Amino acid sequence: MTARGTPFVIAIAGASCSGKSTLARALSVRLRDAAIIPLDAYYRGLGHLTLPERACFNFDAPNAIEHELLTKHLRALKRGQPVEIPVYDYSTHTRTAATNTVNPVPWIVLEGVLAFYWQSIRKMAGLKVFLEAPDGLCLERRIWRDTRERGRTETSVREQFIATVRPMYDRYCAPTAQFADLTLFGEGPVEDVVEEIVEFLSGKTGQVEI
Repeated sequence: MTARGTPFVIAIAGASCSGKSTLARALSVRLRDAAIIPLDAYYRGLGHLTLPERACFNFDAPNAIEHELLTKHLRALKRGQPVEIPVYDYSTHTRTAATNTVNPVPWIVLEGVLAFYWQSIRKMAGLKVFLEAPDGLCLERRIWRDTRERGRTETSVREQFIATVRPMYDRYCAPTAQFADLTLFGEGPVEDVVEEIVEFLSGKTGQVEI
C-alpha cells in the first residue's frame, strides 16, 4: 500500500507473449492481496463490423484499446471504489455481457503490450516494468496460446505476427520502454523476476510495505 493507503499500481509492458501475464500472476501471488487487470480486456467490441472486417482489424494499434475506460477504472480504484472490467470474447471479437469485479485491493497489477502508451495511465503507475524477450520465443508462445485458447490456426498466427504484431511493437510499444523504472527479461524463471520487482519495491522507503 502507499503511505496514504490507496492501491499501488504496477504496470507491466512488453512484446506480445514476452511473459507479462505469467509475471503478473506470479507477482500477484507474491504480493498476496493483489488484483490483475489485463489490458486486453479493454479491446473495443467490434460487433458493428462484419466477421471478415473483424478478422482484418489491427488489434495491435493503440486505437484497438478503450483506454478512456481503463483510465476511468484506475482512477476509481485509486479512490477506493470497485470497478467492473469488460470480458472480451476473442472468438467473436466482441465484449460479452459479463464483467469481472476488481476491488480496490492494496496492489493493482496492470499488464499489456501498451501499458505505458497513454500518459493518463502512466501517471497512475507507481512502478513500471518493461519485459523483454526474443522474437522467436514470443512467436512460439503466441502460437501455443492462440491455437489452444483463441481458436486460431498456426498459419494465421504467423501471418498476423509478421503483418501487425511485430511492426506495431516497433512503432508503439518499444518506444515506451523509456518510461520503465525496471527493464527485465522474460526468458528465465519467473520467480527470479518477481523477486527483482519485490526488491525494487522494498527499496521505495516510506511508500510501500511488502
